[in-house]
Amino acid sequence: MLKQSLQQKQQLKLTPQQMLVQKLVQLPFASIEQRIKEEIETNPALEEASENEWDSKDEDTGVGDDAEIVDNDGDDFDASDFMEESDEYVPAYKTSVNNSSPDDEAREMPIVSYNSFQDSLSSQLSLRSLNERQQMLAEYIIGNIDDDGYLRRDLFAIANDITFLQNILTDEHELLPILEAIQQLDPAGVGARSLQECLLLQLRRKKQSNRAVRIAEEILEKAFDEFSKKNYEKLKESIHISDDELKDAIAEIVKLDPKPGLTYSDGSANINQVIPDFIINNWNGKLDMMLNNKNASKLRLSPVYEEMVTKKPGKDKMQREAATFARQRIDAARDFIGALKQREETLVTVMSAIMDYQKEYFADGDENKLKPMLLKDIAKVTGLDISTISRVVNSKYAQTAFGTILLKTLFSEAFQKESGEEVSVKEVKHLLKELIDNEDKRNPLNDEALVTLLEGKGYKLARRTVAKYREQLDMPIARMRKQV
Repeated sequence: MLKQSLQQKQQLKLTPQQMLVQKLVQLPFASIEQRIKEEIETNPALEEASENEWDSKDEDTGVGDDAEIVDNDGDDFDASDFMEESDEYVPAYKTSVNNSSPDDEAREMPIVSYNSFQDSLSSQLSLRSLNERQQMLAEYIIGNIDDDGYLRRDLFAIANDITFLQNILTDEHELLPILEAIQQLDPAGVGARSLQECLLLQLRRKKQSNRAVRIAEEILEKAFDEFSKKNYEKLKESIHISDDELKDAIAEIVKLDPKPGLTYSDGSANINQVIPDFIINNWNGKLDMMLNNKNASKLRLSPVYEEMVTKKPGKDKMQREAATFARQRIDAARDFIGALKQREETLVTVMSAIMDYQKEYFADGDENKLKPMLLKDIAKVTGLDISTISRVVNSKYAQTAFGTILLKTLFSEAFQKESGEEVSVKEVKHLLKELIDNEDKRNPLNDEALVTLLEGKGYKLARRTVAKYREQLDMPIARMRKQV
């Protein structure tokens, strides 16, 4: 049976403009630059303004508004006057320049090229006495070696790939001596199938007359499990060595490189460069903050498309369609510039609130002065939604006099000491790190001992909480921190 009824309910719907702002807010500096380039490529009504226009828009209170460009005499400057001018009227001295003399030495900028890690191995392999078939199989094995120098695929699987893809019948027994030849290449340890094999390959290239090297090799061959777990007492019993001999052997092992391929980095590897979104300066105790290069001031509406919109379209169908298209593109470009401006205002508002909240920390960068701060605290100050605050601080960096910091690391929960004082959890972690750094490495502190020491300083925590903070600090358990 069908039935009609009226019902009231609250529902929040974001407009397309609001959704665009939210998407732009969460983008860091590098990503917003790329997003602007993509928008310029897809929307012909959006253009990049000249440097003079950037300056005039930055001085104006309305970022992205159409500001006039005035020359030194105060007359209006119209770029179309120069666009319509033909090349035949331009004097030759304006289009050519010669700042060199016949006596100057002609120099060319050299082009730098890099070889990959695998290319280096292949070039070394060509110096080995391998026949054509072995060379081909070796090249295939090298192609399976990771950038850190390890061969993590089983030889049986590689043999199957060669058989099916290259139509060459082979097996792991044929590939094994070829792999051993690859393992003789530089850097030492390349082509290893495990950490144990990688370290052994490096040790075997050292002078075997050195007793510490021989003992280190014996440890890795016969007691690698005990060594990796730092069970030194059991290790000494199985190898029959003294404390001094164990110490010397470990010193040799520590010198080895667990990832030999990474040491071959030749500059061609991608480097993640952090570009700050905010620049904070401290002028004699007064904090000053600015956005790193405003984006909205870089853009303007295309004069050609603006003219198409303002001009009355004719009766021709194609002219009307062109005018409609131009109007849509202009509206989209105006919305994008407005969204960028709103993004910048939101970022400045949130960062200003964070700076005011953490004023003592930004004064000198002392982490002990960080106050407990949650997203809702900044949302309450700014009047913005918590989700907006989260988007702003996510993946954003601030450049300060004491280094570049990730904004979300400034947020932490409050911890109440036994005295009733509220401190940041970061302060507790900082104290925990100090206790571990200053412990006796021959007898490191377990989590229970850390709980007792923290409680003695007024910080009462459960053992599982201490273990959680220790793991967040990337510090292993006591047994793994033990040293001879």
